[in-house]
Amino acid sequence: MDSPSVPAPRVHRSEYADVAVVDEPIHEAVLDRSTATHPDAVALIDGTDPSGATFITYGQLDVRHRTLAASLAAAGVRKGDVLALHSPNSILYPVVFYGATRAGAAVTTVHPLCTAEEFAKQLADSSARWIVTVSPLLETARRAAELVGCIEEIFVCDRAEGHRSIVHDLLTADAPEPAVAIDPGEDIAVLPYSSGTTGVPKGVMLTHRSIATNLAQLHPLIPMVPGERILAVLPFFHIYGLTALLNAPLRSGATVVVLPRFDLGQFLGAIEKHRITGLYVAPPIVLALAKHPAVAQYDLSSLEYVVSAAAPLDSRLAAACSARLKLPPVRQAYGMTELSPGTHAVPLAAVDPSPGSQLRSSRGDPNPGTVGKLLPSTEMRILRLDDPDRDAEPGEEGEIAIRGPQVMKGYLGRPDATAALIDAEGWVHTGDVGRVDENGWLYVVDRVKELIKYKGFQVAPADLEALLLTHPAIADAAVIGVYDADGNEVPKAFVVRQPSAPDLGADEVMAYVAERVAPYKKLRRVEFVGRVPRAASGKILRRELRQREKDEA
Repeated sequence: MDSPSVPAPRVHRSEYADVAVVDEPIHEAVLDRSTATHPDAVALIDGTDPSGATFITYGQLDVRHRTLAASLAAAGVRKGDVLALHSPNSILYPVVFYGATRAGAAVTTVHPLCTAEEFAKQLADSSARWIVTVSPLLETARRAAELVGCIEEIFVCDRAEGHRSIVHDLLTADAPEPAVAIDPGEDIAVLPYSSGTTGVPKGVMLTHRSIATNLAQLHPLIPMVPGERILAVLPFFHIYGLTALLNAPLRSGATVVVLPRFDLGQFLGAIEKHRITGLYVAPPIVLALAKHPAVAQYDLSSLEYVVSAAAPLDSRLAAACSARLKLPPVRQAYGMTELSPGTHAVPLAAVDPSPGSQLRSSRGDPNPGTVGKLLPSTEMRILRLDDPDRDAEPGEEGEIAIRGPQVMKGYLGRPDATAALIDAEGWVHTGDVGRVDENGWLYVVDRVKELIKYKGFQVAPADLEALLLTHPAIADAAVIGVYDADGNEVPKAFVVRQPSAPDLGADEVMAYVAERVAPYKKLRRVEFVGRVPRAASGKILRRELRQREKDEA
């Protein structure tokens, strides 16, 4: 008897015209046009300088990254080397990044708060030979280098005894600029490491072509223009920050105001002082903008839009944020490190070129809760959760699979892990659960592995977390599945109380949720905590909460 045939794939395609693949090194794709058209415009401002006098123009950025490329080549950096960039956000970060790629190196970006042991693992796995760091982090970098034993030299961005300085030594050198032949489709530009929320961190090989093309794909939906002022507070070492806060604005001639970390007062003060027009943030910052009383103390009237990505954002929280700031609805975008990273975005608006106009004109409001439409040159399937070889029915939830020119080259040194993620037809199985409506809007529910299975029913932690955040006495929350005495997986919430609500109890929290959800989605347990563990991107680290449960058990 013949086996039943598998139906043809149900492929969703972008409604936007395809974009040409960008076969340029990333430093050229980002800097060449902006430098040529307005070299005297300010590219980067140090947001920690109260005077606002510490900045770099596009012309200076071009000269400095070329000088650094020459000095790195003179120091011994060769094509194919890996340089570890271990630093918080600063206006020197792009100088180092583009200088290293122009010298032919791949840059592995490192979390500035990692331990020496974590750093050493990344150095060893990436085969890095060079480190650029800052003096406050130097001891960690030294210890990591000692643990791996294969580092040629550690440079510092500022000053430190016994180490050459990027500013004081390498940027004042007079070496010839290297002529490095880069193959954009094969050569690695950046080697970020996945957050580890679903496994061991792996080096994600992103080529010059994949990240440069993704910038071109993003532009029709989220266009940046000269004159914009973007506040960079999300970390550059994360692919979201590297793309949305560095590569995209510098490619477009915008000005980037740089902060080394998120401090609410400093963040709000920078918006006011520098007349920031656009914010690219993660849901925790949207939460602060929507609910924190300090927001009312600052003039945020320069803001024109807010974009949130890196984790699901509840539509009610988004609406509260936009209403408070008197802005159009918060836009969302979707992607993952392995996709360079963007695949979807809610269109921001059309550029209005008329004299004296605002930077953008309205293009209509998005459907609440959506992460957007497919970017140009991108395809998607929604795969059945019970049978990944088949597509879900229209409107049904399933695993999101993506194909396009932004797909990574693979995981460094891990062909099996690469094959497990990218199938033979080139589809990336994201591990995210989503659905598409009749108009092509994508809604992301949660991670496949994060779904709670309560007596056969699927419960999405993100839905419950979003609901909990509507409670005025709750500052933050996370939900995971735990097992009761009968072996059933049940939802448990970890809740951070607002400072003004120290008496909030578990029964009140569970009752609040029970009144608003189907019976199978009710919380069965609540624990109050001081903070919710999150990755630098803002994603909740539910694995840490699950490990905590195991340790306590």
